[in-house]
Amino acid sequence: MNRSNTPPRSPFFTSVLKLVSGTTIAQLITVLTAPIISRLFAPEAFGVLTVFTSLVGIFTVVICLRYEFAIVLPEDDEDAANLMGLCVLIALGISILASLYLIIFAHPLVDLLKAPDLYGFLWLIPIGLLIQGLFQALNYWNTRTKHFGRLSIARVSASFTTSALPIFLALVGGATAGSLVFSYIAGTLVFTCVLAVQVLTENGPFFYRFIRRSGILINLKRYRKFPLVDSWGSFINNLSWQLPSLMLLYFFSKTVVGYYSLSNRLILLPLTLLGSSIAQVFYQRSAELRSNPENLSKSVELVFRRLVAIGLFPAVVLGVAGPQLFSIVFGANWLEAGRYAQILSPWMFVLFISSPLGILFATLERQELSLIVNLFILATRFAALAIGGLTHNVYLALIIWSATGVLVYGGLAFWLLKLTHVSWKQAFLMIGRYILYAGLPAITLLAVIKLLTPGPIYIILFTILAIVAYYSIVLSKDQALFSYLRSLLPQRTSNAG
Repeated sequence: MNRSNTPPRSPFFTSVLKLVSGTTIAQLITVLTAPIISRLFAPEAFGVLTVFTSLVGIFTVVICLRYEFAIVLPEDDEDAANLMGLCVLIALGISILASLYLIIFAHPLVDLLKAPDLYGFLWLIPIGLLIQGLFQALNYWNTRTKHFGRLSIARVSASFTTSALPIFLALVGGATAGSLVFSYIAGTLVFTCVLAVQVLTENGPFFYRFIRRSGILINLKRYRKFPLVDSWGSFINNLSWQLPSLMLLYFFSKTVVGYYSLSNRLILLPLTLLGSSIAQVFYQRSAELRSNPENLSKSVELVFRRLVAIGLFPAVVLGVAGPQLFSIVFGANWLEAGRYAQILSPWMFVLFISSPLGILFATLERQELSLIVNLFILATRFAALAIGGLTHNVYLALIIWSATGVLVYGGLAFWLLKLTHVSWKQAFLMIGRYILYAGLPAITLLAVIKLLTPGPIYIILFTILAIVAYYSIVLSKDQALFSYLRSLLPQRTSNAG
């Protein structure tokens, strides 16, 4: 079995649309239920959940030692299958090691974090790690075989579980942090199981036939750069992502962590909704084009332009009216979370542009550059949180975080453009054009709304109007994007598998 036997190739944005359609439904479920959940659970409960997911998340990125990324690269599917087997074995081994560590060091860990409420949930961490490891292996097998629709089905199933279960548990008297943690584990389990059933139904006999110890060892050596170099960079990057929850808990309180959790979730919504889908399809596409630098450069430029066009407005909305929108949607108790989102909104825009492009480090096998970047990101984030914590000023921590994030992730994006021979001049002109033609009018409209409207319903209505106005301008200035999206709309109902 080789690449020629995999399903016919889909156009890049058709594949993105398959992922985005499922992701959109999944995120819509999350968004619609978030106002209910935020009123049933206190910020402190979200704080405990965030610390738990941070502990799982720190090691999730290296649960397969990054060999899951290598699944996309081999010419022969037999090698990819052996990489699948390798990922499963590594995930199982690391989960067992995590269990042994927590048996010995559970109490010191809880004392260090100043989170006694967390002790009863630590036994779930190895389970969460194993589930995530299996999911990552299955995820990149689907990326290789271009079955992006499967991920959509799994995401919708997981989102429904994660959103509906805490509401049910709260209504029967379990509005506690434990309900949120259990719902998180249940959602990731559903995600992985749905994907596993789909993959094993089609490819199970193939795996059984070709996965062998010799094949695993050969590919372990062939792609050793992923664990030796890329895993360190990814671990450091992921640690920098999870650091805020742990350091905010150490310096402040569970309530502050809860506020940060909700603001961060809304900030990352555009990246989760679209950016991650673009990154996943772009990785598969860039792996095909890496031997053709000219076509790879064109593909990178196209993706960069779309990311700028799509990502600008959500950042504008949060930057201008974040506190008001959070208070209206999630309740008055979450006004503070809106202030956090307002501060972090510039960073959100730059992050949305740069993160999908970061996959190029793996495509070009330049993981050592990724390691350097991630070390710098970790240092700046630690410094921002430490300064804010030592001065007992969470706003200062977030301001420094946002400013350094804009500089670091902006520099990363332009570094990647240079690596793929995309003109910086063209990139700056793209950003300037969207800000001038669409961003400034949207900012002006939102500012006027904020100053003149007397009630929350008007803020919501005029925000929707501003959204329509912005994307109408974007599409009118980008006829290629408009024509392409219009041509794809009928394919939403096509077979996703």
